Amino acid sequence: MAANRNGAGNAPANPLLKTAAEVASAPGLRECLQFFSREKQWINDQHLQLCRVPAPTFFEQKRAEWMQRQFASLGCDASVDRGGNVIAFPHGKAGGPLIAITAHLDTVLAPRNSETEVTWGPDGRFHGPGVSDNGAGLAALLALAAALRSCDESIAGAAAASIVFIANVGEEGEGNLGGMRYLCRQSPLADRFAAFLVLDGPGTDHITCQALASRRFDVTISGPGGHSWSDYGIGNPVHALSRAIALFADTPLHSNGGPRSSFNFGIVEGGLSINSIPTSARTKLDIRSESPHKLDDLSLALTNCVERAVEMENDRATGGRVTALVREIGSRPGGRLANDAPILNALRAVDAQLGIRAQIDCASTDANIPLSLGLQAVSIGAGGLGGGAHTPAEWYSPERRELGLRRVLLALALLLRSLPLPVAAGTAE
Repeated sequence: MAANRNGAGNAPANPLLKTAAEVASAPGLRECLQFFSREKQWINDQHLQLCRVPAPTFFEQKRAEWMQRQFASLGCDASVDRGGNVIAFPHGKAGGPLIAITAHLDTVLAPRNSETEVTWGPDGRFHGPGVSDNGAGLAALLALAAALRSCDESIAGAAAASIVFIANVGEEGEGNLGGMRYLCRQSPLADRFAAFLVLDGPGTDHITCQALASRRFDVTISGPGGHSWSDYGIGNPVHALSRAIALFADTPLHSNGGPRSSFNFGIVEGGLSINSIPTSARTKLDIRSESPHKLDDLSLALTNCVERAVEMENDRATGGRVTALVREIGSRPGGRLANDAPILNALRAVDAQLGIRAQIDCASTDANIPLSLGLQAVSIGAGGLGGGAHTPAEWYSPERRELGLRRVLLALALLLRSLPLPVAAGTAE
């Protein structure tokens, strides 16, 4: 998950403020909200256990099976779909529209030894890969499922929609949002989704309702290779790749206050030894922009820089030449909600009730897919604090986690009362 913060702007008059107050004061639901404080220890234990089940992107199966068992133990009808996602219905497989509460299973890094690398330290924090992103979101799914057992009637009532919990695959790295793509396009449930509450990471300070578009590329430059002395002068793939990176790094990103954009060469590799001319060199690049047009411009600039770098290397070479291949390996679509979208009004009303001040946010998350299809979707934090995401020093503090969980439960209760929602309420980019 990567984000860029924008001010919330002037929100329209919110028709759900009164309803949110009524929902929050309902006796049954009020008691249900106390579950998160009463069962802090249990939630923390679940959080630690799930993070000790490795789940790097494309290898989420063991964690998916673990989550399925936990959902089943909490009374859910739980299964793993053909896309690898865990689908859990707290009230059985009812028909009609669905509100999906989702969190991604996969992590950028995986612990080599889960018992020593995922720990609950004396500072009260969890430490280890994925404890924040997205251990926080997955633990929230289990906490919500457990809370619903004690307040089914209070939250569901005669709602026009049903709840489904989803622990999905493929959000991080080169997963290309594969789990969410399957859910929204190929799953038997695809035409039933009315709204998505995506839980990604900790915090309560943001509402991501604008999908940050991105494209990812694999650039490989190849040559004949040889000895560093006797074959000196032939085209060198590492030299050419280095030039391509330097040329692209000099490409202007912003002009005249245009949309924010970014790029990152996250992987660079090539060569076998210090005294061998490599036969290949490779890099992987992530490009992001608030504007799809800027994203296209930067993608074209990448191709031009690679072609120029290859030409420069071949002009200098006295022997074998180098060639290049640029492949797109991922594309995340953009999209955004209207400022008066029902799901936004619901969250704003809940935040007003709980005293939360959240900013409207633009980021790349699982919400990209439903937003690009015009569906109601937001991505929010699951409560608590965290830092060091995508690094070995990642940490999570459960302090004030219950505020984030109450926020999600109240938003869910409010959405259930305000449905049916229009299926095409967003405007895709």
